[in-house]
Amino acid sequence: MHKTIRLNAASAQYDITVGQNLLATLHPRLQKIMRGKPYRPFLITSPNIWALWSEKVRASFPEAQSPTVLFHPAGEKHKRLSAVESLAEQLAQHGADRDALLLAFGGGVIGDITGFLAAIYMRGVPYIQIPTTLLAQVDSSVGGKTGVNLAAGKNLIGSFHHPRAVLADTDLLATLPKTELVSGLHESIKAGIIRSPKLFAYLEKHQDAAKTGDPVVLAHIIAASIQIKADVVHEDEKESNLRMILNFGHTLGHAIEAATGYKKLLHGEAVAWGSIAALHLALSRNSITAEDFARMANLILAYGPLPRFNAKPETLVALTAADKKTRSGKRAFILPTAIGQVEVVYDVTDQELLDAARTMLATMKQSLNEIRP
Repeated sequence: MHKTIRLNAASAQYDITVGQNLLATLHPRLQKIMRGKPYRPFLITSPNIWALWSEKVRASFPEAQSPTVLFHPAGEKHKRLSAVESLAEQLAQHGADRDALLLAFGGGVIGDITGFLAAIYMRGVPYIQIPTTLLAQVDSSVGGKTGVNLAAGKNLIGSFHHPRAVLADTDLLATLPKTELVSGLHESIKAGIIRSPKLFAYLEKHQDAAKTGDPVVLAHIIAASIQIKADVVHEDEKESNLRMILNFGHTLGHAIEAATGYKKLLHGEAVAWGSIAALHLALSRNSITAEDFARMANLILAYGPLPRFNAKPETLVALTAADKKTRSGKRAFILPTAIGQVEVVYDVTDQELLDAARTMLATMKQSLNEIRP
């Protein structure tokens, strides 16, 4: 059974399909998506993903139309401009022209790099997202944000370039390590916190099934998370205001990733800790009730255990200065006001953020079974 979610943005409209067995029908799906226009597929992936799924991909194509495969290593440390240049050179060497169709087949890093490459190669070629991780399926593959990292911070170089379609094949999640699965679920928890009490309650009720990869439960969570993001992007495509709420937990989350050299935590795990800090900050401001604070914080911990890390709170606060949501030197911060509601504020002081980081780090040293306000 497949679920199709339509994303309607000002500059692009496309379908996000969620379901099983999408990879086996990839070739006919591409033909339908491209609507008879000529195209030559170039599939960009990592060696480990290709080793798992190459036979299924190849089997869906007539031999003469099989995609040209380009490899890029997975991992945040490889999400740099040098990778984009290397892939662009490979495209040129293989004779890719304006009829090239790029297929981003991998996790969030592959998706972001491929999308950015598609935005600038030949001044723009089409691409399709085929995310292979839960985090990429529920979040990064949708919405058209592409880019790479600088030493100064995450995603500081990039563009808005929407895919022609997103194919979220839930079969691909069966080979994910549990840590990768849970990392993606933290992005869905974020979606529930910022926009959907219904999804939040579903994640509370079905946490055991979600963590063990129950396909029916995961399909529901994926579709609900994508719908939330599609609705937000429809209202604010270029992150002028509302779309910033999708970055709940990411301000300190990105700082945690940078402080640990992008090696210690997966993205969703870092966002989870950043969300804990944001919840403490909201509680200190009386923006949320103690009851809502406890429900949100304890749901995050229930999808653990979260890895611990070493970082000074002062270092984390300093690293938030490079956050791309900063406007005119003022840091934008997303704070919850209730389950399913958040606000964007610009008056969070360094001292408040420092206190929140300290409280988060203190929480890490506790048993992590439960947080009490």
